[in-house]
Amino acid sequence: MRIVVARRVSQGFFLLLFVWFCLVATVGGGFLQLRGWPINWLLSLDPLTALGTMLATHTLYAPLLWGLGVLALTFFIGRFFCGFACPLGTLNQMTGWLARLGRAAKDRAEDNHPGRAQAVKYALLAFFLGCAALGGLQTGLLDPLPLVFRSVNLALLPLADPGVGVVHDAPRHYEGVWWIGLMFLAILALNAVRPRFFCRFICPLGALFGLAARVAPWRIGKATDKTCGDCRLCESHCEGGCRPSGTLVVSECLLCCNCLDRCPSGRIGFAGRASAAGETALPDFSRRGAVTLLAAGAAGAMSAPLWRVEDAAGLGRSPSLIRPPGSLDEERFLARCIRCGQCLRVCPSNIIQPSVTTAGLIGLWTPILNYRLGRSGCQPNCIACGQVCPTAAIRPLTLQEKLGQGDHAAAGPLRLGTAFVDRTRCLPWAMGRPCIVCQEVCPVSPKAIFVREVFEPVRGGRLPLAGVRGSTLALARPLAVSGNAASGDYYVRLLGAPEANPVRLVGGGGAELALAAALPGAASGREVEVLIHLMQPHVDPARCVGCGMCEHECPVSGLRAIRVTSENESRSGPGRMLA
Repeated sequence: MRIVVARRVSQGFFLLLFVWFCLVATVGGGFLQLRGWPINWLLSLDPLTALGTMLATHTLYAPLLWGLGVLALTFFIGRFFCGFACPLGTLNQMTGWLARLGRAAKDRAEDNHPGRAQAVKYALLAFFLGCAALGGLQTGLLDPLPLVFRSVNLALLPLADPGVGVVHDAPRHYEGVWWIGLMFLAILALNAVRPRFFCRFICPLGALFGLAARVAPWRIGKATDKTCGDCRLCESHCEGGCRPSGTLVVSECLLCCNCLDRCPSGRIGFAGRASAAGETALPDFSRRGAVTLLAAGAAGAMSAPLWRVEDAAGLGRSPSLIRPPGSLDEERFLARCIRCGQCLRVCPSNIIQPSVTTAGLIGLWTPILNYRLGRSGCQPNCIACGQVCPTAAIRPLTLQEKLGQGDHAAAGPLRLGTAFVDRTRCLPWAMGRPCIVCQEVCPVSPKAIFVREVFEPVRGGRLPLAGVRGSTLALARPLAVSGNAASGDYYVRLLGAPEANPVRLVGGGGAELALAAALPGAASGREVEVLIHLMQPHVDPARCVGCGMCEHECPVSGLRAIRVTSENESRSGPGRMLA
């Protein structure tokens, strides 16, 4: 088999594997649902994730050892991952090829001429690593594997399957996903400017592989230093912009192997020696190049405090910053989260959303809970998000730990925050309307939301009696209430007898009221008052786990009358309710 055919087979395999992992990241037992598939395996192959989290946390999550293995192999055979495995690289290669159909070989060769701008990605790598060294892990913004997972899971799959039931059982929505989708489309569109534009100029993971490839003993190169003709077929099909016909830019070779396949004289091969026509590499480690890289790394390190300018992790953080169950404390969470979107994709309630402004700039596109969106609150029997997090920023939980059962009974259930009743918007508190939805949907046992029974006089409900016949009261003027007086929520009591038990109103209206029983002391000439029976909700912070069921189901549109904030969350001390 020709090596180019082998490379295409490998690219197709990894691309299909990537698509498969995206499709099956759905909670359920069906064939197209999560049932033990290793959906994080491709993300585990990313050495930039391993290196970034190591710098930020001084630890290495065991599954990321796969990434160090990939990096070690790159030291021997060069950037094989870029040419044979990276799904974003394959998509870039496909779109670049489509954009150049019909173009002359000379023009294609000019597009593939190497340039100094290809060193930009090394500066980006130094910047991100410098930032990670001070705890600000931002590699996921441009790291190709988290980027392509985030883009396809959040932007493309909801468009491809808008609730028809193949991938999702209901329409999915993600806040601010337009920016993620536009960024992905821009990366693909840039391939019309240069083949594999993102891989050549931007990709920090490619830069890491490029540094390792500088010392790889096995590499592509010319077997002789004899001058080639002017066919330039190798350069017209080169994906890396590494000048295979002349002085090879060894760190830029993506191992696409097109030069081997296209060379009519067979001068280019894969061997355990340097190219006979000479080699160079990016970045230039001369004084000027080294200073540029050091400056980029220092800029990344110094920018770490600027990422936190909004103090998302400190006392000034937004109370709306609610992380998924099992999330580490904010400092450690930000040092591990790579913004891959796996937890957002797998959440069956669709309440895990990408943060746009809530977590500040440092937390851009990290997962937060939004109980207004999705189909419910955080389901008590679901721990899917922690099971799919590739870096344990959301640590894997057991159901017993989440619910505070068994060995975790002493610690109690995991708390995401606490619900607070807004009495200025709550129907029983502010408007005198019966409503107990939040108390009914509270899943905690005993319920964290309890109600206190009150009887409040209704507006215009003070009425003189014209007569009394058993349990029927004749009114001197008709009753006018905005609700259904016979709904069972209305009661009647003699005016001036607050200690008397009110009697339920079961019918009537207009000039007569039918009561459930005779009203003691009622007589012609006396006055009665009509009361409404209300169940005013209260929250027990000792029992509330912040699941958000109450906020999601609250019938008040717009700003909900009961809302969950991160106060009293389990994961960190600064989040406690009392200062």
